[in-house]
Amino acid sequence: MADEYFLLVCDDVPHDVVLTGPGVRVLDVVQVVRRLKGLSLWRSKVLVTQVPAVILVGVPEEDAAAAVSALRDAGAQAETREQPEPDFLRR
Repeated sequence: MADEYFLLVCDDVPHDVVLTGPGVRVLDVVQVVRRLKGLSLWRSKVLVTQVPAVILVGVPEEDAAAAVSALRDAGAQAETREQPEPDFLRR
């Protein structure tokens, strides 16, 4: 049997949430990252200080928008990015 690839067609393209700057209120941003990722306080602080940092990977657009909104409310600079199309789909 030959190897075949199947493309699942879905309406929602996965998005990444990227923290581009912690802002002035770093501790508030650390708390939001801790809540989003489920990390310890120490790991969250390390992640926030190493910008740009990918906070969430491959989440639906609504979840990514909610996460960016929470980060921005805490004083951070954050953005969503669409995940690129896999190489094997490009022809």
